[in-house]
Amino acid sequence: MRSSDNPRDELLDRAVGWFAEHGIGDTSMRTLAAELGTSGRMLHYHFGSREGLLAAVVERVERGERAVLAGYLTETDDTFAAGARFWPHVADAAQTFAPLFFELSAHAMHGRDYAAPLREWLTTGWVDEVSTALVAAGVPAGRAADLARLAVATTRGLLLELAITGDRTAADRAMAEFAGMLRLAAEPT
Repeated sequence: MRSSDNPRDELLDRAVGWFAEHGIGDTSMRTLAAELGTSGRMLHYHFGSREGLLAAVVERVERGERAVLAGYLTETDDTFAAGARFWPHVADAAQTFAPLFFELSAHAMHGRDYAAPLREWLTTGWVDEVSTALVAAGVPAGRAADLARLAVATTRGLLLELAITGDRTAADRAMAEFAGMLRLAAEPT
């Protein structure tokens, strides 16, 4: 989370922190406002609706996850080692945020107005980030884009599987298997 002089950002940071500690559930704007020490009117003013607030929460969490991955990438020359280090982090975060992520992703798929920025960001954000990392590892740009899309889709699928089954051991094994396959696929032919 980040601190800011912007009241919207400050409320969003507090909401992310509260949801991280308590989960999403069916928390109403009124309940959340009371927990955050603000008014429902202020939440509606800044986010428009519960769905708008939740979309902003998911976007903030996703951007934070991208920053974590970027940090791992700066700490090593091995893109694949950074990815392997990132998986446990994102899988841990998914225990709180995966249900919200997938719910709001469905809203974005259905073209809900409040989810439009999320849809745009989810469409390009991770693929671009992973593709850039693969290019830095020496993978040709076209191949890197294809592998990045595959990596993002596989990760999202494993996170969905983890959210449904709760079987972290199986998800970790599958990710390790996929990471090995991705490393081989990225090698020059």
